[in-house]
Amino acid sequence: MEGKKSKSRALLVFGAPCSGKTTFAMKFANKYNLAYYDLDDIAKKHNFSRETILTILELIANTRHTVIIEGGLDTEKFRQEIKHVFMMAGYEVSLIWVQTDIATIRNRMKIRYKSVAKAKNAYNEAIEKLEAPSVLERPIILSGKHTFETQTKHAIAGLADANIK
Repeated sequence: MEGKKSKSRALLVFGAPCSGKTTFAMKFANKYNLAYYDLDDIAKKHNFSRETILTILELIANTRHTVIIEGGLDTEKFRQEIKHVFMMAGYEVSLIWVQTDIATIRNRMKIRYKSVAKAKNAYNEAIEKLEAPSVLERPIILSGKHTFETQTKHAIAGLADANIK
């Protein structure tokens, strides 16, 4: 993914809970030997505020390593703030939106929470916070039901297309 003259990249992966974003992000990071960060996990583990997360991302951006980030990207405002941090450090930033149909998400959540009621509550809470990308964000859209190989082909094609524009 990184050539001698290519810019560092920040790939921001977001979507509904249980859409497949974590699975995609982790596998993609592993396949291309990228640094992977789950902002929700980091914030929860250390009780970090939004401002602290942005400061950590500034430090990460200073490494100039290509990164893949997911979790905590539910609002357009926060996605823009993160995008700004990386762009100020000279990164090329791409958004990857993982979409999956509601029935699949609900089924996956039932399995995760082992309770229909807990799954319903978690889904409703998460969906209430999630903002779909605006037209200006121009995300690469992946299906959370496709194979990783198909998702990767679409992601790479989208990244190449972003370089042309």
